[in-house]
Amino acid sequence: MSDEEEGPSYAKKQKVIHYGSLEDKEKARMAVGNKTASVLSSAVEAGKEAGHINISEGRTFDIEASESALQAEAMAEFEKRKRARTIQVSTDDSEIKANLRQLGEPICLFGEGPAERRERLRKLLAELGESAIQKKKEEKRIELKKKEQDNITWYHEGPESLKDARLWIAQYSIPRAKERIKRQKADKLLPATQKTAEVQHLQKRIRSVTNDCSQIGDNRPISYCCFSPNSKILATASWSGLCKLWSIPDCEHIRDLRGHNGNVGCIEFHPNATVSLEPNLCCMASSGHDGTVKLWNLESEEPLADIEGHAPYRVSRLKYHPSGRFLATCCYDHSWRLWDLEAQEEVLHQEGHSGPVYDVAFQTDGAVSITGGLDAYGRVWDLRSGRCVMFLEGHLKSVLAVDFSGDGYHVATGSEDNCAKIWDLRQRKCVYTVPAHTNTVSKIKFQPVHGNYLVTASFDSTAKIWAHPTWAPLKTLAGHESRVLGLDISPDLKHMATSSYDRTFKLWVSENEGGL
Repeated sequence: MSDEEEGPSYAKKQKVIHYGSLEDKEKARMAVGNKTASVLSSAVEAGKEAGHINISEGRTFDIEASESALQAEAMAEFEKRKRARTIQVSTDDSEIKANLRQLGEPICLFGEGPAERRERLRKLLAELGESAIQKKKEEKRIELKKKEQDNITWYHEGPESLKDARLWIAQYSIPRAKERIKRQKADKLLPATQKTAEVQHLQKRIRSVTNDCSQIGDNRPISYCCFSPNSKILATASWSGLCKLWSIPDCEHIRDLRGHNGNVGCIEFHPNATVSLEPNLCCMASSGHDGTVKLWNLESEEPLADIEGHAPYRVSRLKYHPSGRFLATCCYDHSWRLWDLEAQEEVLHQEGHSGPVYDVAFQTDGAVSITGGLDAYGRVWDLRSGRCVMFLEGHLKSVLAVDFSGDGYHVATGSEDNCAKIWDLRQRKCVYTVPAHTNTVSKIKFQPVHGNYLVTASFDSTAKIWAHPTWAPLKTLAGHESRVLGLDISPDLKHMATSSYDRTFKLWVSENEGGL
C-alpha cells in the first residue's frame, strides 16, 4: 500500500481518537466498569456456591467512627499534654520520690535521672489529676487511723464473779509474793562459796541421772505424764482415750480412767491431791482433742464431772492454779479460759492470740500466768487486772511449751523452731536462746521450787537438762525410740518422767544421793 492510500486511513483514525467527546469517553469507561463489576460479581457468586468463599464471619469497619475515635484520642492526648505543661512539680528530687511513692509508683527506673523522674511524675499527675497525691495521702491517713483503732485495747464489763475472782487471786498471791521475795533476799546473803558448792553438787547429781524404769503404758502414743503432789503416783494420758495411774517407783498399774472418746492431750493433778484433799473429791482434770474436759477423783474409773463449753474446738492443755480453786484450759478457738471450780462456772474467757492457744502455766505466787500459742507468740497475763503485761516475740514457729521458774520472774518457752528461750519479766526481754534440739521442743520444765536447771523434751527422741543460769548442757536423756511428748519432775525431786510416741514412759533417777 502506498503512502497516499495509507494517509487518509491514518487520518481517519486519528480523527476518531482525538475528536471523541468527553461524554462518549465517560460512557465507554462506565460500560467497561459495569462489565468488570458484573464479571467479578458472577465470580464471587460462583465462589460462594462452590464453598470457596465464606463471608459469614466477615466484619465491616465504620470509617467515619474510626476517624472520630482517632480524633477524640488525639484531642485527649493534646489536652493531657496541655494540662501537664500547667502542672507545677517540685524540683526537689527527694520530694519527687516521695510523691511517686505516694502514688504507688517505683521511685526510680533503670537509667533514670532526676530530670526524667520529674517528667514522669508530671505525666502521671496529668493522667491522674493534680489532687491524686492528696487523695493518696488521705487514703493512707484513713488506713493508718483504722489500724490504730484496731490496735486500741478495749474493755467490756465482765460478770461480778470475775471481779470476785480477781480480788481473791490478789489476796492469795500478795502474801505468797512477799514470802518468796523474803526467801530470795535471804539466799542472796549466803556466801558465794556456799552457793557455788551447792550448784556444783547439784550438777554432779544431774550428770549421773540414769534410766531407772521403762514401762509400756498403752497401745497408742502416751501424750502426757504428771506426778502427784506426794510424788507417789504418775498419771499418763494416751491417744487411745485412756488415762492411767501408776505407782512410783515400781511403775505398777493402779487404775484406768475411762471417759474420753478420743485422743487425750493432758492430765493434771490438783495441787492438794494426795496431800490434804480427800480422795473422793476432784483430784485430777484431763482434756481431749474433741473439746471435752473431765474431772476425776482417786477412787473411781468414771469421771466425776464434765466441763462443757469448748466443743468442737480442741483443748490442748490445762493447768490448775496454785490455789487449786481455778482451772485454766487452752482452746483451739484462739482463747484460754479460767474456770472457778468452787462456783462451778467460767469466770474468764481470754482472747489475745491470733492462733490456737497451746499451753499455759502459772507463777508460783498465782498472780501471773503465761500462755503460748501456735501463732509463735507468748503472752504474760496479770490475773489481778486482766492485762497482758508482756508480749513474748522471738520464736519463728509455734510455741508448744511454757513454764515459770520458782524464782517468779524467769519464764521458759519451747517451740517448733527447735529452740528454747529464757525470758526475764523484770527486764521484759529474752535473756537467752537455747539451741536445744534438732527437732520440735514439745515440753519444757524448770526444777520445782528452786529452778536451778531446765529440762526440755523434743521430737528428736531425747530430753535434755540445762544448767541455770549458764544454760550449759548437763545431761541428755536418751532411750526412747520415737519423739518425746511429755515430761515432768516429781515434787520431792527424786524422779523424772518422760512419755513418748513409742507408747512407753520412763523414770529417771540420779545415782548419787540427794535427788534431782
